[in-house]
Amino acid sequence: MFSQREMPSPSTIFSAYASMTASIMLLRSMAQELIPQPIRGYLYNTFRYLIKPRSPTLTLIIEESTGITRNQVYDAAESYLSTKVTPENERLKISKVPKEKKLTIRLEKGEKLTDIYNGFPLKWRFICAETEKNSANDMHNNNNSVSVRSEKKYFELSFHKKYKEVVLDSYLPFILDKAKEMKDEERVLKMHTLNTAYCYSGVKWDSINLEHPSTFETLAMEPDMKNVIIEDLNMFVKRREFYKKVGRAWKRGYLLYGPPGTGKSSLIAAMANYLKFDIFDLQLGNIVRDSDLRKLLLATANRSILVIEDIDCSIDIPERRHGEGRKQQNDIQLTLSGLLNFIDGLWSSCGDERIIIFTTNHKERLDPALLRPGRMDMHIHMSYCSYEGFKILASNYLDISHDNPFFGEIEGLIEDIQITPAQVAEELMKNEDAEATLEGFVKLLKRKKMEGDVCENNNNKIEQQSKKRKVVGCKQKRGGGNSKSNVVVTQRRTRGYKRGSSL
Repeated sequence: MFSQREMPSPSTIFSAYASMTASIMLLRSMAQELIPQPIRGYLYNTFRYLIKPRSPTLTLIIEESTGITRNQVYDAAESYLSTKVTPENERLKISKVPKEKKLTIRLEKGEKLTDIYNGFPLKWRFICAETEKNSANDMHNNNNSVSVRSEKKYFELSFHKKYKEVVLDSYLPFILDKAKEMKDEERVLKMHTLNTAYCYSGVKWDSINLEHPSTFETLAMEPDMKNVIIEDLNMFVKRREFYKKVGRAWKRGYLLYGPPGTGKSSLIAAMANYLKFDIFDLQLGNIVRDSDLRKLLLATANRSILVIEDIDCSIDIPERRHGEGRKQQNDIQLTLSGLLNFIDGLWSSCGDERIIIFTTNHKERLDPALLRPGRMDMHIHMSYCSYEGFKILASNYLDISHDNPFFGEIEGLIEDIQITPAQVAEELMKNEDAEATLEGFVKLLKRKKMEGDVCENNNNKIEQQSKKRKVVGCKQKRGGGNSKSNVVVTQRRTRGYKRGSSL
């Protein structure tokens, strides 16, 4: 304890404080005059760093997308954390679709979850923040700023710094493998379509379950043609190392062409069900710019089928069309080169094990650039129903054997009639009585023959071609190696066929 005599007087304390303050002000003034601003800032930040208390926690940010592609770690974490939900969680998102075996559980924004790995805790938190930004395209055209709202989703993973190496080298790979196992066990095929509300704020695919029942067994197609397609698909999925060795992107392109109702969509569904690939249905009419197209295509998953139906009338290509066919709107900047660059250009290597399918009713209308070798590897002609196709449909719809007495008469008629598998299926559904149905179908074939609705392959030109070959094919260019580029197959009135390749 200080005695009263030893205690400084208030005037002395005030005097000392004033002197110290004046000295500090003087030093500060001298520092500002003598020390440049960058050095002062560096010294200030260093001082703050030295006196700031150190946190032992490290936090990793796992965003939904990395640039213009999906973040696989985010998707894996979302699936993995759905199995780690505890009673402590207060808000969860629950959903279920018809073909899934159980409920899908996802964390709601702001929810936290603790996982234990190798005896130490890891804390997860799901963040969903809304942001607004201006559309540069609208500002350019209308001189007005248009605000577009978007969502930014990410996970925060926090843990002690000493476990950093374990988390990066062991824990995160474990989550990726676990999520893949879960996806394979509960695989439900999806069909994705573009959500046009995200034109400027980001790329987003909306999806529903793919419940199309079409398979190669139920497809009204020549058996030999089915075998060719199945063989080609099997070869494609097994040749990862081959594509890498020859320096090609691991993708395969198919062009399906022929009259409406010949089963193009059913073939696509059969391919998806056979390979267990998701379908991404892309309508080019909803795309404005090449950059939007790239974002969409890069957002497609591996092991998927990208479908562009009716490619001949989906888009008016500015650089290939002129006069009345050219778009007048200045904001339409989608070009043919932008599409082709993803098919076989530099962007085609972004993604593995992908199938690209174009469909058209009029192959002759397509730009030659789309048909160039290396873009559409196999051209499949989907034509009118043959006798083999009819037998498959009759078995599917009527559940009858092929020794029915009507089959011989139908075989002699159907080969010369222009009737699509869709028309045949419609006729076979009109009556539950098989005999009455077949009798009505024979009458339909006879009536169409009398009306002159015969197949175009009865023309002289086609007859001459059919004598030379049963399948539309091309000779392989010398030096083409083992690649099967531009294989052309057809199911048009053939009882057997071969395939050729052209370069």
